[in-house]
Amino acid sequence: MTRPSPLLKPVFLALACSVTSPAVADPDRLDELFAELQDPQAADWQGVEAQIWQEWSRSGSPAMDLLLQRGREAMEAGDLQAAVDHLTALTDHAPDFAEGWNARATAFYQEGELGLAVADIERALALNPRHFGALSGFGMILEELGHRQQALEVYGAALAIHPHQPPVEEAIERIKRELGEQEI
Repeated sequence: MTRPSPLLKPVFLALACSVTSPAVADPDRLDELFAELQDPQAADWQGVEAQIWQEWSRSGSPAMDLLLQRGREAMEAGDLQAAVDHLTALTDHAPDFAEGWNARATAFYQEGELGLAVADIERALALNPRHFGALSGFGMILEELGHRQQALEVYGAALAIHPHQPPVEEAIERIKRELGEQEI
């Protein structure tokens, strides 16, 4: 008998430790959170954003949630290959879970694999068109590749969904200055 892949260990542990699945993201709750986020006077927009990320991180499967967690932890530790491995297992087993694709896109971006990152961003956005994180990441890639006008458009789309993103606002201002579209 062959030994199971070390990547499957978290999956087996999660299955063994849990008999109930965590809830999947609640679309009605997300609609409420996005409405709150749209308020220009939202004092606690960071809290609302954190709740959105929390909803997006709920796959409905403890095993898949554990793979997402392990992938994120590996990225934080700088072990990008382990992150990609965990997140690839996640996207293989939960292909309709947008956050798995977005997280793997982040790992690919950190590895310098921009083409792979863009492919995963496209999949994440197909599954979750309001994913402002995926849009922001796509804008960063476009900007890095010198496609400033396209980056400006993508950043604008991200800001339309989530108007409280200082890094995106700064990127828009920077690109406008570079393109000569803003008075100094």
